[in-house]
Amino acid sequence: MSCTALNCNLEENKTLIFILVRPQMPENIGMAARAMMNCRVYQMRIVNPYCDPRCEKALRASSGAENILINASVFKTLFDATEDLNYLMATTARMRDMVKPIYTAETAIPYLRTQIERGAKTGILFGPERTGLENNEVAFADAIIEIPLNPEHTSLNLSQAVLLVGYEYFKGLSGKKILISSQGNGVAKKTEMYKFLTHLESLLEERGYFRISDKKPRMLRNLNNIFIRNLLTEQEIRTLHGVLNTLTRPIKK
Repeated sequence: MSCTALNCNLEENKTLIFILVRPQMPENIGMAARAMMNCRVYQMRIVNPYCDPRCEKALRASSGAENILINASVFKTLFDATEDLNYLMATTARMRDMVKPIYTAETAIPYLRTQIERGAKTGILFGPERTGLENNEVAFADAIIEIPLNPEHTSLNLSQAVLLVGYEYFKGLSGKKILISSQGNGVAKKTEMYKFLTHLESLLEERGYFRISDKKPRMLRNLNNIFIRNLLTEQEIRTLHGVLNTLTRPIKK
């Protein structure tokens, strides 16, 4: 595919982003790019990779999808990679101890497309080959894409997971055009959500809410999930900031 054709497709699909979190092997990054090209998904972001995602091994493994790697954005943290998104899903092969909507790849894509058609900028997280996504990374997401497999062997290669999800998206493209609303749907970007959650955490910390330090990570995940899974709008986030500010303001007598 030529650079001109790729740039056109990048523009057409700019709201769907596949995010590889801490990928370990250049060959897997390259094969993930190849799988994305197969399914007409062109936006790749990479978080804290263990290797150079544009090295010779990665480019060779991409087998014609080199431009996806060349155009991929690399970030140090998951926060940086997702702060401009409105809606985020996380792929996992195992159950997580948190309350979130759970979809299969097949059932997730229609819902994901609905978000795209409403103007939401969307992303899907894929974890590293050896361990998958950590709980704190899954907690960043609005919903989970669970890939049910043989319980005796649920392990998937990174590119296989990318292909499974990408193919479900590709099937929905046939004869359809994604229409992006100029007004958007008002869902807050992740950066606004993170600012609110940081604000909430700092106030709770000041007031001694996290009395047992060992339990703080789990308590934070539970609190974060309460707000993240409800797809709050920018106005609702501003309202919540106002509520926190009011509750912490000295009472006038």
